[in-house]
Amino acid sequence: MEAPSAVRLAVTLALLVVLAGVAVSWTRTHVLREIAVAVARGSVQLILVAGVIGWIFAHPGALVPYLLVMVTVATLTATRRAGRDWRLAPRLALAISAGAAGVVLISTTTGAISRDANTLLPYTAQVIGGSMVAASLAAGRFRDDVASGWPEVEGWLTLGASPRQAVADLGRRAVARALVPPVDQLAGAGLVTLPGAFVGLLLAGAKPLAAAELQLLVLVGMVAAEAVSAALTVTLIAGSLGRARPALV
Repeated sequence: MEAPSAVRLAVTLALLVVLAGVAVSWTRTHVLREIAVAVARGSVQLILVAGVIGWIFAHPGALVPYLLVMVTVATLTATRRAGRDWRLAPRLALAISAGAAGVVLISTTTGAISRDANTLLPYTAQVIGGSMVAASLAAGRFRDDVASGWPEVEGWLTLGASPRQAVADLGRRAVARALVPPVDQLAGAGLVTLPGAFVGLLLAGAKPLAAAELQLLVLVGMVAAEAVSAALTVTLIAGSLGRARPALV
C-alpha cells in the first residue's frame, strides 16, 4: 500500500479533526482545542522522529544512544507518575531497562528478531514503551494505595513489620493492575481488535500469517517486559513508600 500524497494526507487529517470536533461539540465537551493541539504536536513529532530513525538506519552506530534517550524519557515519565520523587528515578530506570533488555535479549538470541537496526529499533522501542507504561501504572497505583491505606500500613509497622513488608499486599495489587492492559490486549488480539503492527504489515502487503507471527512476538514480548518492569518497580520502591506516608496527588 502506497502512502497518501501530502495533500491527501492533510485533507484527510483535517476532516478527521472536524469529525472529532463535531462529536465533542455535540456533547458540549470542550476539548476541541486539546485535540487540535495533539494532532499538530503528534504530526510534527512523527515527522521529526521519522527523519531521525531514517538517519539511524543509515548509521546503525547511533542505535544505542537513541535507545538510551528513550529510556531516559521513559524514566522521567514514570517518575512523574510516582509523585515526582526524583530519588526513585534510578530505580525506575533499572526496572524499565531490565524489562526491555530481557525481552530483546531472548528474542535476538533465539533469532526470532534480527539484530539489524531496521528490525531491532522498532521492536526495542515497543518494549521500552511497554515497560514505561507498566512502571508508571505500578508506581502510581502503589503510591496512591499506600497513601490512602496508610492506617493499615502503619498498623503493620506498629506490629514490627519492616517498611517493605508493611506495603507488600498493596504492591502485589499494583503489579496486578499494571498488567491488566497488556494481558487484555493479548487476550483480545484478533477478536476484539487488530493490533497496530499486524495492521501495518497487512497494509504494507505482508502475508497475513507472517504479520500474525510478528505481532505475536510484539504482544508476548510486551507482556513479558511489562511483567518484569512492574514487578521490579514495586520491589525497588517498596522500602521508600513504606517509611513515610506519600502525599495524595
